[in-house]
Amino acid sequence: MDMGLEGLRVAISGAGSGIGLEMARRFAQEGASVFIGDANPSALGKLATSDPALGSAPCDVADRGSATGWIAACVASLGGIDCLINNAGIAGPTGPVEAIDPAEWDRTLAVNITGQFNLTRLAVEHLRKSENGSILNLSSAAGRLGFALRTPYAASKWAVVGFTKSLAKELGGHGIRVNALLPGLVDGERIQSVFASKAAARGISAEQQQAESMAHASIKKLVPTSELADMAVYLASRHASTISGQAISICGDLEALS
Repeated sequence: MDMGLEGLRVAISGAGSGIGLEMARRFAQEGASVFIGDANPSALGKLATSDPALGSAPCDVADRGSATGWIAACVASLGGIDCLINNAGIAGPTGPVEAIDPAEWDRTLAVNITGQFNLTRLAVEHLRKSENGSILNLSSAAGRLGFALRTPYAASKWAVVGFTKSLAKELGGHGIRVNALLPGLVDGERIQSVFASKAAARGISAEQQQAESMAHASIKKLVPTSELADMAVYLASRHASTISGQAISICGDLEALS
């Protein structure tokens, strides 16, 4: 299927690696003009060699000055913004709620939900000028399910869904579609780190933790990042012109988080 994304101007936060980078590469393959940000400048430096087609600038989404500079860099490089993908996020701490360091709680919400606000509020004026404007916010299966010992992360990801649905109503009149993507257990280093930290908190092995987590899914395999990228591309295309306000799960029918 021709996705019709030639020349689409796409800005993706947290795209120095993982899901964000997979999305950036997929959009570029479709002919989109892509500008990425990441809080890790060294990751962006490596991509300047491996992926020279991707424009980039460092961005800590939780820092409003950094967010402002990054959006300005996006517009300067792309000439505007047609699609904003709020992908930046952190795993946050693992442990019982009474043991969570308040500073870690604050940082998790600052990155995972306030960071989305910081970029969106600046991007909207540019998205309003687009003939195919869209926003995609990264939530998680933890944005619809309870997640013991991961309260900061889960709280932030539930907030993303509320932010998304409210924005869809607010911006629909301007022709801007807003959706949330809720990945399940995504293949990669990050989920292995989550399994390890959760296992340590529970006093079990990482292998046992992974097996227990996978037991709650109908399709018992980790979600490939390519499937998340494919969905992002579709939602940004004109083929999805009436899809907005949705929290879309890509999770193998995950019914619980353990």
